[in-house]
Amino acid sequence: MLSEERKTLLKKLGLQYSPIAIKMCFEKPEVPHYDGTPLAFCQYVKQAQTSGTAFYISADDDACYGKVPLGMIEKPPVTAYGQAGYDFGCYKTPLGCQQLYQKMPVLVPHTVNYVEFCPAEICDFDPDLLFFVADFPQSDIIMRATSYISGDLWESKSSPVMSCAWMYAYPIISGKVNHITTGFYHGLRRRKAYPAGLRMISIPFQKLDEFFCALGEMDWTLIAFREDEDSKKELARKMEHWQEMAREVGSEVHLH
Repeated sequence: MLSEERKTLLKKLGLQYSPIAIKMCFEKPEVPHYDGTPLAFCQYVKQAQTSGTAFYISADDDACYGKVPLGMIEKPPVTAYGQAGYDFGCYKTPLGCQQLYQKMPVLVPHTVNYVEFCPAEICDFDPDLLFFVADFPQSDIIMRATSYISGDLWESKSSPVMSCAWMYAYPIISGKVNHITTGFYHGLRRRKAYPAGLRMISIPFQKLDEFFCALGEMDWTLIAFREDEDSKKELARKMEHWQEMAREVGSEVHLH
């Protein structure tokens, strides 16, 4: 489960939107079932942030097709043909949209029957995904923490429609962090889930230990961005050391 130490680190970020822990479940979770009007899958993170409570949904609660990449249902023929993406104007032809369904990441069919959403501050389980909606500079800190130890490159993989496939299924399948920008994606934008220009970041269970370790170790404000005199002097010392290292091999460093 998320330790109190990890919850404290998340609270320190000062996020406007609470991080949401997500669990993909075969068996029914021991939390209340969402009992409101069915929403699109992409809206349930916002629902958990707004309510501040944990709940679970089933395929019947998804008023869109997030349940497809989760393997809850088969790909519906008309949608998978590409007709919806074509009629929305996102693709020139249905076949162009169909490429999305040819390449869509899908969790092992019928192994996810329920999805639990829980604000991280009350989470009492090991998340399969930790989901952030963040402004800058918080998103800078979060993303740096995903690569601070491993050196992993930042990648963003998505599509104009069905962005849920790349934020909820792809990270679990690939073990990679994925991130997108609100305002680009048809369903999220049409439903006015969030203002444009925020970063949505999905961290899978494979990366969480590394993420929290880095978050606790690294400098949240990098030395080059600090305005105090001590930091400026220390940066100057480090930069001079680069030149000393370079001179030993007959080279020089062109960084300022």
